[in-house]
Amino acid sequence: MAKQPIITVTDLVKQYDGLTAVKGISFEVHEGEIFGLLGPNGAGKTTTLEIIETLRDKTSGRILVDGLDIDTQASQIKQRIGVQLQAAGYYPGLNLTELLKLFAGLYGVGIDPIQMLAKVNLTDKAKALYKDLSGGQKQRFSIATTLINNPRIIFLDEPTTGLDPQARRNLWELIREIRTAGTTVVITTHYMDEAEELCDRVAFVDGGHIVGINTPDTFIDQLIERGFERKKHTKLANLEDVFIDLTGKEWRE
Repeated sequence: MAKQPIITVTDLVKQYDGLTAVKGISFEVHEGEIFGLLGPNGAGKTTTLEIIETLRDKTSGRILVDGLDIDTQASQIKQRIGVQLQAAGYYPGLNLTELLKLFAGLYGVGIDPIQMLAKVNLTDKAKALYKDLSGGQKQRFSIATTLINNPRIIFLDEPTTGLDPQARRNLWELIREIRTAGTTVVITTHYMDEAEELCDRVAFVDGGHIVGINTPDTFIDQLIERGFERKKHTKLANLEDVFIDLTGKEWRE
């Protein structure tokens, strides 16, 4: 049976002062998948996500999120999604427990902060200030904040940028666990190995258009069929695998 779409974007257009950043994009995100929106800087992917997240108005087109129309039901959509905040979104004088309680209050939900921190392996940092966390810890905490309202969909914007290999691989595992628990994940990343490893399907955006949408394996197979060959023979492991093998997989803080 075909998977049902949880996000449907139809003919989305966004214009800024005469510049068209998004030029009639259409795509679906299936319920229960990890979906990657990929493209170079300025391609229109961030604008597209911000519109779906109800953070930016569209010029035209139609968007449905979990069956809700963004034009008339944006407040209901906000209750069903989780959006990863950037560092500027956190009050520096509050510890992680206090921050989680603050965000829970904004959502109007009751949570156990320790249980939320346990989901991202941060219970030992419950009383730590956000600014004192390592890069990997900050990213895990930002993901915890997306889960406060038990969302149907979470949006992660380049979640592993700047992380070391251990933190990156362990964050991949965390994202898979979130999907396994029933949450659809929409992710942006500039790391193509990350998209290949995590995503069930990816859409490539360039110049405000979607230039391709499919599974990573299908894209790769199609490229090979057209005669593409790597200059260097691909081995069964890469240097990052060696790094993990020599230094271990445990969390580094």
